[in-house]
Amino acid sequence: MPAPVLQWQLVAADPDRLATFYGRLFGWTITNQNALGYRQVSTGAGLGGGMWPAPPGAPSFVQLFVGVADVAAAVAQAQVLGATVIVPVTTLPDGDVMAVLADPCGVTFGVMKDVQHENV
Repeated sequence: MPAPVLQWQLVAADPDRLATFYGRLFGWTITNQNALGYRQVSTGAGLGGGMWPAPPGAPSFVQLFVGVADVAAAVAQAQVLGATVIVPVTTLPDGDVMAVLADPCGVTFGVMKDVQHENV
């Protein structure tokens, strides 16, 4: 079964500054009109993403979210393979289900089931 990258997010101490920068540089449309106030990014074509505040003291980073059919099963398999859970399986207000993990080398990534679009 495929596991496509569904979206990306930039995580930084000042996501509003990022939104202004990338919006002006590339003409991306950025809105926070959603239940979480998350800065959703439309690049105009191609893969969209978002911008989120980094935890206190954390560096800025890019994070990919991979689409899976069963988030809990993907988290369990990732743990067997050496990943650690950062954000446990969570159902978001829009119905999407996600979790954030760190791979064995410490790179963080998310797994999600996009129930609105049923991409996987």
